[in-house]
Amino acid sequence: MKILPMRYWLAAGTLCLASLSACASLPDVTGLSGKLEPAAATAPTVKGKDGALSDARAKALLSKRWNKGTLDLQTQASLEEAATGVPLIAGNKCTLLFDGPQTLSEMLKAIQGARNHINFETYIFDQDALGLKFADALIEKQRQGVTVNIIYDSVGTLGVPAEFFQRMRDAGIRLIEFNPVNPAKVNGDGWKLNHRDHRKVLIVDGKTAFTGGVNISVTYAKSSLFRSASRPTSEADVGWRDTHIKIEGPAVQAFQWLFIRQWTKADQSDLREADYFPKPVIAGDKVVRVLGSEPDGHFEIYKAYALALQEAKKSIHLTVAYFVPDRQTVDALKAAARRGVDVKLVVPGVSDVGMVAYAGHSFYDELLAAGVHIYQLKLAVLHAKTAVIDGKWSTVGSTNIDMRSFLHNSEVNVIVMGEAFGTEMEKAFQEDLRDSTQVTLESWRKRPLSNRMKEWSARFMNYWL
Repeated sequence: MKILPMRYWLAAGTLCLASLSACASLPDVTGLSGKLEPAAATAPTVKGKDGALSDARAKALLSKRWNKGTLDLQTQASLEEAATGVPLIAGNKCTLLFDGPQTLSEMLKAIQGARNHINFETYIFDQDALGLKFADALIEKQRQGVTVNIIYDSVGTLGVPAEFFQRMRDAGIRLIEFNPVNPAKVNGDGWKLNHRDHRKVLIVDGKTAFTGGVNISVTYAKSSLFRSASRPTSEADVGWRDTHIKIEGPAVQAFQWLFIRQWTKADQSDLREADYFPKPVIAGDKVVRVLGSEPDGHFEIYKAYALALQEAKKSIHLTVAYFVPDRQTVDALKAAARRGVDVKLVVPGVSDVGMVAYAGHSFYDELLAAGVHIYQLKLAVLHAKTAVIDGKWSTVGSTNIDMRSFLHNSEVNVIVMGEAFGTEMEKAFQEDLRDSTQVTLESWRKRPLSNRMKEWSARFMNYWL
């Protein structure tokens, strides 16, 4: 969610004022699994390329005889479906992408290979060298007869010249500015300035989808320390640390539905004709759940996170760009640590938004005291939003562990079930630990009084950050 400093403070101030008149709240997820129907033994719904699989086939995909000391995927999948109303989808290929250069290269390659349509949804779309490169690629595909549709967030692109987007419109691309800051430009059901579209989604030909934390900004032109043979010592030589995921297979249709729903909410005109839902094909063996959440919605991503934290038996490993947790999340992390779960958080050591960092720091003392392990990433700004639970439940997406993501933003996360992908996620997490410094309770309690005062002040703003 990186915003240039002046743009950030203008946006934050405006959003705070807009929020003061009406405060939403998160649902009660305490002991969520015990409140859910159907019972944990019920087979979860799993869809394939030709529709829902039989109960026997669904169970077979998830029914390994797990040690009682780890998460049971079939039970977790059933509980998660009851909480979110969203089925699992089988037959997908999932590819992890790390940092800007790798992610953006794969996205541009997919754009250049498009034959029918491109649906693109992003929070930030800057007019810089990288933004111009993407704009040129999208314009070229539109000129080739490919249908291109773009949703960009008004606050995320605050300060970007209107001419940048007009050039794409003039080329025939359809663009929607999500929830314009200027109320005179609002269509639909009123001016809801605090509701932002924080999703990062690229869908190509209805066959390939990308999501994660990477925006379109020159900020991502360099790689972080992640899996780097060289060891830079200056922040200026290091890019942001982020994670994206590429999905191929039947689950791409779920992304397409989320995009179309967002489009129709933001604009009254129809999407142009294109083959948005080609017949899906089996691309791999991954079983996934695609969760989209939105303001005034059903808190699907929040509930999925809550269940995973509450049901974890062995480990909770979170990589969190903006960590300003609500009380229920703090309590779930503490409870997990106290029941013997290995709870580790990788959080920013360098932040692009100081107030958010201090608000998150205000929770460190009680988390550390409860046995949660906290590590701060060195040199690189951390922007990834990922989790792996018990090495077999994984998620990658746009959602931060904060009130803004859970309450005020449209977000999207992919949950991937299984040990194979979980092992990849664990390897990435361990790599980030290598590039981080552990925060101990003893050292934390020696921090300056001035920092404590900043934390105290920032914590009162966590609802709007």
